[in-house]
Amino acid sequence: MDAQSPFAGLANLGRIPELRKRLIFTLGMLIVYRIGAHVPTPGIDPKALAAFFDQQQGTLLGMFNMFSGGALSRLTVFALGIMPYISSSIILQLMTAVFPKLEAIKKEGEMGRRKINQYTRFGTVVLSIFQGFGIAYGLESMQAGGLGVVVEPGWSFRVMTVITLTSGTAFIMWVGEQITARGIGNGISLIIYAGIVANLPIALVKTLELARTGDLQPLFVLFLLIMSVAVTAFIIFMERAQRRITVQYAKRQVSGRRMVGGESTHLPLKINTSGVIPPIFASSIILFPVTIANFAPWDWLKGMATALSPGHVAYMVVYSLAIVFFCYFYTAIVFNPQETADNLQKYGGFVPGIRPGARTAEYLDKILTRLTLVGAMYVTGVCLLPEILISSYNVPFYFGGTSMLIVVGVTMDTSAQIQSFLISRQYEGLMQKARIRGRT
Repeated sequence: MDAQSPFAGLANLGRIPELRKRLIFTLGMLIVYRIGAHVPTPGIDPKALAAFFDQQQGTLLGMFNMFSGGALSRLTVFALGIMPYISSSIILQLMTAVFPKLEAIKKEGEMGRRKINQYTRFGTVVLSIFQGFGIAYGLESMQAGGLGVVVEPGWSFRVMTVITLTSGTAFIMWVGEQITARGIGNGISLIIYAGIVANLPIALVKTLELARTGDLQPLFVLFLLIMSVAVTAFIIFMERAQRRITVQYAKRQVSGRRMVGGESTHLPLKINTSGVIPPIFASSIILFPVTIANFAPWDWLKGMATALSPGHVAYMVVYSLAIVFFCYFYTAIVFNPQETADNLQKYGGFVPGIRPGARTAEYLDKILTRLTLVGAMYVTGVCLLPEILISSYNVPFYFGGTSMLIVVGVTMDTSAQIQSFLISRQYEGLMQKARIRGRT
């Protein structure tokens, strides 16, 4: 196996019990999540609900159902999925950039991070209650094939549904945090990943069924498969692409006559610094108001929901603008050019031809702005690919786009974390051996 591969070293997995325990824990938590995605909410006619969602294929409700791993179409206890948590995170991050007090809390280190996480949890519960009431109210007015979706409408059903859905979202949030703390990878991203992957076989079966019935030509299905492989390869290439800025360290004398520094290294800046966060955030922003509009009795809200459905021009425009905004927004959060320039100057580093300090910060900000523009165009193009296929051809929603970007991105991030874990443990093992040899 190539030493540079993200999976290099996995053959020695049995030699590292801690990593094995983390992987088993992560897999166990994801299995629990998938089991919960099949536990139905009481008071629902499953046949009528299934018939209703068959009419919603290709709409934003279908997209919401994808992020919940099919839990919404079955209206299980995990029907809201993790989207309320993501929406709450977006609101907190935006408020942090606006309100100085929240920004000060964020800079308090570990204690500040815990406070922000606590506020995010509270916001998740509030949003879940709000969305739960909207869904419960809308379900009572739903009909499919002359049958009502709700068996016994009323306040008892509404309160029970809100409590059930809010508890389910809170549990998913806890599962995600446990995976992040005690497992491998980002728990929230892995939960979304698991929901998408669980429904991919269904999409493939539907595609083959369309080919069998003649709705899709076999050559076109082959083209879709080849295109999926090509898009996956393109995503991997772009996620690994980076701009390397040369950094030179000046020589300095420490501890008497000892000289350090003088070496040349590079500062890597990824083209897509924000990763899979922008399409997830953009989807959450669009899904939240449109979900409420789908269940509201007002015609103008229903018209807005129709205009913002996948395949429509308005949806493509709003979705694209949201992705570009969150690409720049999240990049500004994870990378601070001024802080990087100050750290370089502190340790004697400088970019050749650029004065240290403010000039270096301006130079880094200029390069990062251009890279983010390229990254935003790449993410937007990949995410709009299924919209073009939906509007032009009758194909499943899963080919390309947001789902493939999330699957590939989360797979690469998780593999990189596993590789880093292996390298750190190998380094610790070498240090222990060196100490033992030194003592003997």
